[in-house]
Amino acid sequence: MLREHSITPTQPRVLIGGLLFRGPQHLSADQVLAGLGAAGCEVSRATVYNTLGLFAERGLLREVVVDPSRLFYDTNVDPHHHIFHTDTGVLEDIATDQVGLTAFPMLPAHLRMEGVDIIIRVSDRMNSLESGASLPTMD
Repeated sequence: MLREHSITPTQPRVLIGGLLFRGPQHLSADQVLAGLGAAGCEVSRATVYNTLGLFAERGLLREVVVDPSRLFYDTNVDPHHHIFHTDTGVLEDIATDQVGLTAFPMLPAHLRMEGVDIIIRVSDRMNSLESGASLPTMD
């Protein structure tokens, strides 16, 4: 798989790829690093970040920025959207046909749209109520 994307399969890249491409998932760099450590693999933080960046650049991963301090690497590179659970940090996929968009802004002639990425941020209402927050009311 790595060679098909013009990536030299070094040992760290193979280890990181083996962790990532087990199936569809969303992982942060720290989660990748922790997963490698749990498997007994020693790979430096810099190597993990550089490898994830390379995999994303070559189309093996999709970078999903859920907020300025959180970046996930998504193994599903097909067009889709996401739900981000702010209380748990879990990111999950939403099929594009489950989100309806009816209008787009007029773009200057020199620009072309490459895609639309939607992240719906949610939290568990029950957890919010238990912590003393109240539900919004319709006045």
